[in-house]
Amino acid sequence: MNENTLSAPHPVSAHPARVYNVWLGGKDHYVVDQEAAELAAQANSTIVPSVRANRAFLGRAVRHLTGLGIRQFLDVGTGIPAAANTHEVAQQAAPESRVVYVDNDPIVLTHARALLVSGPEGQTDYVQADVRDVEAILEAAARNLDLDQPVGLMLVAILQYIKDTEDPWDITRRLLDRLAPGSHLVLSHPAADVTAPEVAESMRIYNERAASHASATPRTHAEVQRFFDGLEILEPGLVTLTRWRPGPSDVADDTLPMWCAVARKA
Repeated sequence: MNENTLSAPHPVSAHPARVYNVWLGGKDHYVVDQEAAELAAQANSTIVPSVRANRAFLGRAVRHLTGLGIRQFLDVGTGIPAAANTHEVAQQAAPESRVVYVDNDPIVLTHARALLVSGPEGQTDYVQADVRDVEAILEAAARNLDLDQPVGLMLVAILQYIKDTEDPWDITRRLLDRLAPGSHLVLSHPAADVTAPEVAESMRIYNERAASHASATPRTHAEVQRFFDGLEILEPGLVTLTRWRPGPSDVADDTLPMWCAVARKA
C-alpha cells in the first residue's frame, strides 16, 4: 500500500473523493479507499485515463465559460484538491472570478481551506454539504456569489452517487432553478453504455466497499441527456470526454466511459 496513505482513525467504507484521489495519484486517502480504487481499476482499465480526461474536461469547460463572461462558479463535489482546480483555471483567465466549493467529506474541506487559496482579486469559499442538500448549498453559496448573475454550476462526476430513487434529475433542476438566466451547467457522468461490462464490474467492486449513500450508478446517454432538459446544450453536445472541444494535442478516445456536456440556462 502507499506509504502516504492517511493514518487512523480508519473509516469502514470507501469515500468517492478519496477513491478519486487514489486514481489521480494523490496521497490523501485511507487503505479502504486504495483497495477499492485498485480493485475497480483492475476490473476496468479505462478508469484512470477517464479520471484524468475528466479533469482535463473540467479545465476546458471552465476556460470556455470564462471566455463567455462567467465570473462565478459553484463547484459541487469538488473532491480533494489536485492540479488545475476550478478557481485556478478561472482566475488565470479572469482574476476577479469567485468560486464556492462544496463537498461532504471533512477531509476534502480541510485540504480545500489550506490549498484552494484565491488570488487577491478573486474569492474562494468552502461549504461542507451533500449534493442532496440543495437549500443548504444555495444558502451558503449566496453568501459569496450573486445568484442574480450568471453562475457556472459544476456537477463533474458527482451525480452517479445519487440513486435513481433519490431523483438526481430533480436535484439538478432545483439547483439550476435558483440560478440566473445565462448560468451554465457543466456536467460529466460515468456511462453505462460504453465498455458496459467493464463499467458494470468496476462499479460492483466499488459499491461493495462504499457506504450505501455513496454507491455509484452509471447511466446511459439518454439518461444523462435528461439532466439538460430545458437547457441549451452547447456544441458539440453530449459526448465522450475527449470529444468535448479538444485542444490541438488532445487525442480522441471513445473507449473512456463518461458522458459530458455544457449547457446554458435561457
